[in-house]
Amino acid sequence: MSTSTALLTDHYELTMLQAALKSGAAHRHSFFEVFTRRLPAGRRYGVLAGTGRFLEGLKNFKFEKEELDFLANTHVVNDETLEYLSNFSFSGNIFGYAEGEVFFPHSPVLQVESTFAEACVLETFILSILNYDSAVASAASRMSLAAGNRPCLEMGSRRAHEEAAVAAARAAIICGFTGTSNLEAGRRYGLNTIGTSAHAFTLLHDTERDAFQAQLDSLGVDTTLLVDTYDVEKAVRLAVELAGPELGGVRLDSGDLVAQATWVRQLLDELGNTKTKITVTSDLDEYAIASLAAAPVNSYGVGTKLVTGSGAPTSSMVYKVVARENDEGVMEPVAKASTGKASYGGRKYAVRKINEQGRATAEVIGVDAKAPSDSNDRDLMVDFVKDGKILEGFTGAEGVRRAAERHARSIAELPRAASRLSEGEPVIPSQFI
Repeated sequence: MSTSTALLTDHYELTMLQAALKSGAAHRHSFFEVFTRRLPAGRRYGVLAGTGRFLEGLKNFKFEKEELDFLANTHVVNDETLEYLSNFSFSGNIFGYAEGEVFFPHSPVLQVESTFAEACVLETFILSILNYDSAVASAASRMSLAAGNRPCLEMGSRRAHEEAAVAAARAAIICGFTGTSNLEAGRRYGLNTIGTSAHAFTLLHDTERDAFQAQLDSLGVDTTLLVDTYDVEKAVRLAVELAGPELGGVRLDSGDLVAQATWVRQLLDELGNTKTKITVTSDLDEYAIASLAAAPVNSYGVGTKLVTGSGAPTSSMVYKVVARENDEGVMEPVAKASTGKASYGGRKYAVRKINEQGRATAEVIGVDAKAPSDSNDRDLMVDFVKDGKILEGFTGAEGVRRAAERHARSIAELPRAASRLSEGEPVIPSQFI
């Protein structure tokens, strides 16, 4: 089977290409830009994720025999277009915000400079990655902030498409999660993987005692035992009886987690297991995590709400041409004027304004000119691809590590209001210069 990513796109991208080749405009120099017009309702910031995955896929964005045969046999495009695609290799420039960076309405998170033809065919591939990964990252960031110093663990693989599960795990780690249950994500990106057992393991055995003993014999006393398959109190007492004071942890997956965690902590302490930790799971989101702040919980396992963006499954990012070469060979800005969907023409340059206390105060976006800045301010634009060559450090495990560091630094400079879960406007304004 082909490893090409070129058909991870929409039919109309290639029919646009065919028409542009026919008109002669396909090779015009162009700037395309990825941005979102608004954040999901109530969100105060977004987090960019997926840039590294896009760059990984760009390496294989080529139309090989299998892809060309499909396009020919299904008459998607004509012979002239097939000939162009057979030699396709992106040769332009790509720049934008560093992965892990926070963004706001109209932030130019990714820009593509190339011919119209080259930029056009990348649209769907770019948006499908950035929209999903950034939605998960934005949710993960809010969850991590709500959790404070307590670890969040990604456990959403069974609630997503198999490849989306890998992407979600990667995005969650970028935004502060400390581990994932997904082994393929661990293999690809060098992530810490976690997991012990589910209710099925307990139900497999004739008794809960048999199940716990088998897990302890196999994984050691520092494992985490799932204690709510039957009766929680009996299970906790049994776990302590079998493992002793060195029992690593217990997991609660149902019921009133605040009340249950409180009395399980008391019970563990009474039994001498003061070091045994409590992990809670069960459809957690940032609001549930915040409600558990006062409960004696040590870590949170998050699944469904994380991989679905916690109510915002897409980042609503769009990909628009903002400048292109005209008939005279001169670059000029272009923009949509549609009601509710207007865009700003021209190449963008973005700067994060930082005050003397190290706090961000505004997103300043220059149009066809660099935004003014002083010594405190931070230039947001990073080069990813230069003349078709993907620059090093943005993909694989290194890309995830750098993105996680960028996210931590970006969050630290935001005003404190960024951590509020109540509805409100973006935490800093976007200003065009």
